[in-house]
Amino acid sequence: QVQVVESGGGLVQPGESLTLSCAASGNIFRTVAMGWYRQAPGSERELVASTNAGGAIMYAESVKGRFTISRLNAMNTVALQMNSLKPEDTAVYYCNLRGYSDYVNSFDAWGQGTLVTVSS
Repeated sequence: QVQVVESGGGLVQPGESLTLSCAASGNIFRTVAMGWYRQAPGSERELVASTNAGGAIMYAESVKGRFTISRLNAMNTVALQMNSLKPEDTAVYYCNLRGYSDYVNSFDAWGQGTLVTVSS
């Protein structure tokens, strides 16, 4: 069993910054990738940023240059630094961890989500 817990959401004004954190624990043998997704009201869940075990990073076009994902490998922890926030960034942000619990069994674990509201 793998647990993923996000923290750091809240209400900010446009142009401000916010940092989200995610910590995973449990039966984690090997991590394949960690990432952040978001879901705005009436929209589908979308990828925001992700990083894999090899260090490759990808961002959604809408957040490039404003958001930064970073990972503490030994701790299965990932953070998302969000700068210059816009009202359209308002969403529930979810942390995702994909990996293996042993040599054979894989998992795809999600956190419960944290709400980010950008509004004046």
